[in-house]
Amino acid sequence: MSSVRYIDPRVLAQSAPVQTVVGEAPLVEFERLADLLWPETDSVAALAAPLAVRWQAQAALRPVVGGVPQTWLRLTVQAAPTLRCERCLGPMTLDLSFERDYRFVAEEATAEIEDEVSEEDVLVWQRDFDLQALVEDELLMALPVVPKHDTCPVAVPFSVVDDDFIQSEAEKPNPFAALALLKRDAKKGNE
Repeated sequence: MSSVRYIDPRVLAQSAPVQTVVGEAPLVEFERLADLLWPETDSVAALAAPLAVRWQAQAALRPVVGGVPQTWLRLTVQAAPTLRCERCLGPMTLDLSFERDYRFVAEEATAEIEDEVSEEDVLVWQRDFDLQALVEDELLMALPVVPKHDTCPVAVPFSVVDDDFIQSEAEKPNPFAALALLKRDAKKGNE
């Protein structure tokens, strides 16, 4: 098996026996995903994690009652991106592994309509369909909105104490105390 990025889903689905195509690419080749990654050179954890995304795809024709068989694709992806934990700001490696099914249609308008009402994802067939772009889309959707460790490896302070701020606040006169003195002095002047 050789590494494959582009496929024709229909041709792959029509091949018998069922063909499995595989692909692999470094995480940094996924441009949108690379912007979210922990800088590999700054972290031992990032260097220890696998820095590649691996995928495999199988296409098949599925019969439709009273219609033409439909082209389907099953995509399996494994990756371990290292991101910045939003709690401790350190590196955290996610183990991502998932499998998705897609149904292909002939045109964009049909895909938009059918994707709204279908449980499966509907994609537009292309002769040179980019598996790597689909993998990147799915990886981006699989990432947590706010990446954070379940338990951070270092203690995380949840409050900030600034001694200079506390001291300056203690030295300020209370404006209400000054107002009370003014009120008391005004009351004495009226008597």
